[in-house]
Order: sequence, then structure tokens, then C-alpha cells
Amino acid sequence: MAFPAKRARRNPIHGLRWWICGLLFASTIINYIDRQSLSLLAPFLKSQYRWSNTDYANLVIAFRIAYSIGQTLCGRLMDRIGTRRGLTLSVAFYSLVSLFTPLARGFKSFAAMRLLLGAGESANWPAATKAVSEWFPKAERGIATAFFDSGSSIGGAVAPFIVLPIYFRWGWRPAFGIPGVFGLLWLIAWRWLYYPPESHPRLGAHELQTIAAGEENVELSQAAATGASLSWSQLLKLPQTWGTIIAKSFTDPVWFFVTDWFPIFLVAKGIALRNGLIAVWIPFLAADLGSFIGGGLSGYLIKRGWSVSRARKAVILFGGIGVTTLIPTILTTNLRLITLLFAIATFCYASFTTMANVLPSDIYHRDSVASVSGMSGTGAGIGTIIAFELIGHVSDVRKAAGTHVFDPIVIIAGLVPLAGMFLVLLLIRNTKATEQGLVRRI
Repeated sequence: MAFPAKRARRNPIHGLRWWICGLLFASTIINYIDRQSLSLLAPFLKSQYRWSNTDYANLVIAFRIAYSIGQTLCGRLMDRIGTRRGLTLSVAFYSLVSLFTPLARGFKSFAAMRLLLGAGESANWPAATKAVSEWFPKAERGIATAFFDSGSSIGGAVAPFIVLPIYFRWGWRPAFGIPGVFGLLWLIAWRWLYYPPESHPRLGAHELQTIAAGEENVELSQAAATGASLSWSQLLKLPQTWGTIIAKSFTDPVWFFVTDWFPIFLVAKGIALRNGLIAVWIPFLAADLGSFIGGGLSGYLIKRGWSVSRARKAVILFGGIGVTTLIPTILTTNLRLITLLFAIATFCYASFTTMANVLPSDIYHRDSVASVSGMSGTGAGIGTIIAFELIGHVSDVRKAAGTHVFDPIVIIAGLVPLAGMFLVLLLIRNTKATEQGLVRRI
């Protein structure tokens, strides 16, 4: 990683990279509070507007369509215009969408708002992954990725305590609008603090050396040295790219099943939402813990001399096997046991997906990181759209099954990440492209 030798510095901020990672964490929390509003209010809105599960699935899919397309487009945009400007535009846009969501009057207007929200929020992960690749050495990227990514579980955990009290006091319109203010406040701190490390006026010399430490690719490939990023077609020819895409595509639909369907799942199990409030947030906190342990463990193993590939794959192996604990939930209606099994599964999922999120910064040069991260997000979005169509259809068809409405869905959700695990272990490896300098050695 090469930086200019001379930079103007004034009053360096100690541990600046972690302050920046904290901002990415906060952005992810806000991102999830905004998107969780619909899933939390869904049981009430379904009753008020007489929506079926298929109608609700289509609202979620409207978000996913825009989110999926936006991931690839915004990933490329982040590589072109930079993280600072790109994330500014993204957060400003989706915050305004949240503020205007109370103007919705029915299914079509809700769908339009969710479509716009998905487009705005799609830049968060490509931008954050790119920022981690810019600001952290390889041994710290796992824990840094876990830090910002844990904002999704924290956001999901705190959202019920923000959105539902607002709903019960003032109704659904303020419950959608008020969270939009958070993003606008976040922008003030982001614009003040974030710059690339090579031009940041508050980055000290010692931390600059830490950021650059451990980079094997001192002699960059011609493409990286000239700043010309690989095209989409070039990236898609690499098995590493497909491994990265599969890592997200085979895991994220399971997570979004939890975030968007878990309240409805509990109701189908005969559990009142007021009584099951703790069950809604415990799996999110378990995912948060899984992110940090997975990211921290892989970083520890790298410091102990493990290769990046071996350290990341060890965590992926654990995560892929662990998500299968979703399957036994078909055998019980006990709230505590359901909560425990979902918590174990989301813990393991988060360990897996933290590795999936860090792989682009491990494998690709800085000018392609956000592009590949965006591709993996698009793959995950397509998988989620397919999954949600099936969930909505199957759960409507199986209404007569009582507490077993979601059984086939939960079984598949436990097995798909396991299949993804095997594919990732096969595809993520050093190849001829590594020797050519097109990607980093892993």
C-alpha cells in the first residue's frame, strides 16, 4: 500500500482508523433501523391494510430488487468517486426516503418507498468494505469488518425498542419517519472526519506505518499501479470472485429471513409479539457476538502465522455447519428454545458472513474492492428475492399447517449455507491471476 511521503498533518487523532470504523458501525446501525421499521410494523400494517404474506413478501422484494441492483452499481461508483463522497450521497438519500415514507397511502406507495430505500441503502457495504481495505492492514481487516458489520445486528436489536414504542404511542407514520433523522445527523460527523488515509490531515505518522504494515503487494500489478480497475467481465472470470459472491448469496437470504420474517414466524408459532419482544432481539445480539469472535479469531490466527486463506476458511467451516441449528426449531413452539436455536444459528451465520465481507479486501486491490463487494451483494440480493417469493407463497399455501407453517422454509435455510460453505472452500484459492498480480495472494 503506497502513500505520499509528504502530507500536511495537524493534531493527529490517536487511533483514527478505529474512529472511522466506528462511523461505519454507526452508519450500519442507522441503515438497519430504517429497513427494520417495515418488518416490525408488518403484523399491524397487514391487519390495517389487509395484506397477505405474499403482499408483504412483495413489499420486501421491492426493497431487495433496488438493493440488489444498487449493490453492483454503487460498488462501481464507490471505486470511481471514493468512499467519502459516495457514502455521503447514499445516507442523505435513504434518510430523506425514510422521512417521506409516512406519505405512503397503500400497497403501491409503500412499494415505491421501499424501492427507493433499497436503492439508497445499497451503497453501505461496498463503501464500508472499501474503507476497511484503505484503512486497515490485513491482520486487522477481519475485526474491523466485524465491527462495522455488527451494526446490522445491533441495529436489528435496538430497532424494536425505537420503532415499536413510537408506533404504540403515535402510530406507524412517525415510526417510519423519526429514524430518518438519525442518518442526517450522522452525515455531520462523517463529513468532518472521513478522508482517505493518503490525504487525511489528522493521521499520524505512526498510524500510517501501521496501516501500511503487512502488505505483500509492494510491487503492485500494472493495473493496480496505474489505478485502472479490472472490468466486471475480467472480475467474473476469476474463481475468487465467484467464491466471494457465493459466500454472500448462500448466507444472506437466511439472515434476511430472520430480520424480515422473524416476527411473523413467532406469530405463526402461536407467540404474541408483545411477549416475544426479547426473542426478536436476542438473535441479533448473538449475531453481533459472532461477528466479533469470527473476525477476531481469524485475525488472531493470521498473527500466529496462519495464511489468510486458512484463517478465513476455518471460520467459514464453523459458520456453515453451525447455521444448521435452525432446523430443530420445527420441533418446538417453546419461545426460549426457539430463541436459543436462532441465536446459535445467527452467531454462526455472522462468523461466516464476516469472512464473506472481508474477502474482497483480502483478495482484490483497492480499485476493485467495492466493485466485488457490490457483486457479492447483488448475488445475495437475487438469492433473497427468490427466497422471499418462496417464503411468501409457501407460508400462504401452508396456513392450515398451524405452528408448522414455516417448517420447509426453516429446513432449507439451515442447509443452504452449508452448501455455500463447501463451494467457498473450493473456489477461494491462489490461481494464475495471483501470480499475474491481478489479485492478492491469500
